[in-house]
Amino acid sequence: MKSRFALCALLLALCLGARGQNAAFKTNLLYDATASVAVGAEFGLAPKWTFDLSGSFNGWDIKEGKHWRHIMVQPEARYWFCDRFAGGFLGLHLLGGVYNMGGIKIPAKLPIDVDLHNLEDFRYKGWFAGAGIAYGYAFVLGKHWNLELELGAGYVYTRYDQYVCEQCGEKTQEDQYKHYIGPTKAAVNVVYVF
Repeated sequence: MKSRFALCALLLALCLGARGQNAAFKTNLLYDATASVAVGAEFGLAPKWTFDLSGSFNGWDIKEGKHWRHIMVQPEARYWFCDRFAGGFLGLHLLGGVYNMGGIKIPAKLPIDVDLHNLEDFRYKGWFAGAGIAYGYAFVLGKHWNLELELGAGYVYTRYDQYVCEQCGEKTQEDQYKHYIGPTKAAVNVVYVF
């Protein structure tokens, strides 16, 4: 709870410090729904350009022996087709972070090239980095409020160790890697524009 408050306070301070320029503070409802703290700040750079810095954090167990812990940062340069903070935009983003997950049953194979069935029997601990392109649209709800939808795809490289169970420390595979091409961003953001 302290880390949530500290992260929100830091991003709010950054936004308030940029009062002379257009800025926004946001949270991603999709990530929030998975018990991940997801916050972001966006700053105007030029009439049609903004810089968005979003991140998410999940550092707790879902249930006894089941966890999906991660820290992720996702900076993005955005080009707005009309006015910034309103209408459609195209974004180029980077992403990176660390994860530690295991003990979770995924009922079906996802339509992406990632086999998550082993999450029930193994724990994975590693890091990832990648880049992608996204399209989004910001619906203006009021003078200061927007609803923003965004979907992106790209490439991610990850290195990880595999452990025999979700809690034990015995490694079964070390220094494994995977290349991934597919969705890299999904957002339903509630945005407060300054």
